[in-house]
Amino acid sequence: MTKDKINWYMLTLVGRDRPGIVAHVTSALYEGGCNLGETSMMRLGGNFTIMMMVQCDNSKTTLHEVMDGVAESLGLKLHVDPIKAKLHEHRQPDVRISVYGADRAGIVARVTETLAEAGLDILELESDVAGTEAAPIYIMNMEGHAAEGFEALESALDIVRREQGIEASISRIETMVG
Repeated sequence: MTKDKINWYMLTLVGRDRPGIVAHVTSALYEGGCNLGETSMMRLGGNFTIMMMVQCDNSKTTLHEVMDGVAESLGLKLHVDPIKAKLHEHRQPDVRISVYGADRAGIVARVTETLAEAGLDILELESDVAGTEAAPIYIMNMEGHAAEGFEALESALDIVRREQGIEASISRIETMVG
């Protein structure tokens, strides 16, 4: 099969967290003749979410046949979309930004909006709510590409610190090791 005849899909699964989800899902895909590309799997609250690029020589219908029973048995909602894989064609992050502050509505929107205006291309973002129910703290970690340079992002973080009353740090990521 030629490279352009291979079918790639974005497979998304979401449901209540429990042991064995990754093992059952990946085993079903392997046994169904599928191959994985990039994946992201994580617990969010009491839920587990999976996003994975899946290569399957057959149709979307066949991929559903492979996954429907597993998803149902694990109580997961399943969604499949055809995609262009473009493996190995993405930017490497060159900055890491961490933000900590009192949890409140709009913190992600304000921080990411200010950083986007300063040229940040977010490649990965994770967030968590820590602290207590009475005093929640929002924690956000990002990796991205500084299109307008490191200094532009440092200046944007100064604005965010002042306007949002949060702690924020930025560091360079060295992608050339050795």
